[in-house]
Amino acid sequence: MSNPQFQDKSGSTVPHLTLPVRVGDDWSTIDTAELFANKKVIVFSLPGAFTPTCSSTHLPRYNQLAKTFAALGVDEICCVSVNDTFVMNAWLADQEAENITFIPDGNGDFTEQMGFLVDKSAIGFGQRSWRYSMLVNNGVVEKMFIEPDVPGDPFEVSDADTMLAYLDPNAKAPEEVSVFTKPGCPFCVKAKAALTEAGYDFEEISLGQDATLTSLKAITGRDTVPQVFIGGKHIGGSEELEAYLA
Repeated sequence: MSNPQFQDKSGSTVPHLTLPVRVGDDWSTIDTAELFANKKVIVFSLPGAFTPTCSSTHLPRYNQLAKTFAALGVDEICCVSVNDTFVMNAWLADQEAENITFIPDGNGDFTEQMGFLVDKSAIGFGQRSWRYSMLVNNGVVEKMFIEPDVPGDPFEVSDADTMLAYLDPNAKAPEEVSVFTKPGCPFCVKAKAALTEAGYDFEEISLGQDATLTSLKAITGRDTVPQVFIGGKHIGGSEELEAYLA
């Protein structure tokens, strides 16, 4: 179902604003005219930092696909939320979303001028952004994906994979890779180096120096490290990984 409350801004210029941001111990600003000038930028806007869908899926997937988007000519990926800069900085650190530029729209000015400010007072949020994404070329909106007019917080079309399919229907998203390791393990070092050399980004789950391997054995059937998962499939240890990559 479409959302008649919100207008598709394709073909329109994004708002030109100067937004205050905190960088370290100093105040600075983001000039949106400079941010979007002569660049291809993906913007995704969401209801709030640290909220469930935003933290578990919306932000992490854009961060994960950053290299794929860059290969398709995207210069920058921006996340907008009606939160102050301190909250956004804390969320950035918590999510380790180093590939995303955070835009703290604390007063809701950018969101209001885009036409996506909504009243979420019923859940104690006050004024927040409706969830949407857009591709901006040199300050002009090329394409928008606006969530449908359904109750709650719909998350169907503003996701990273939908944007990827728009940019290139044949593009292949990178497989998710996880590596279970322990400090001081030379085979873990070898496995991580092999993944890096093969061009994989990976999540490392370090079990800690004194950790037992009981839980790992319950998951993998193995009580040794490393244990590697690629695309949800258990590959095994360093030797099995070497064979897989070959």
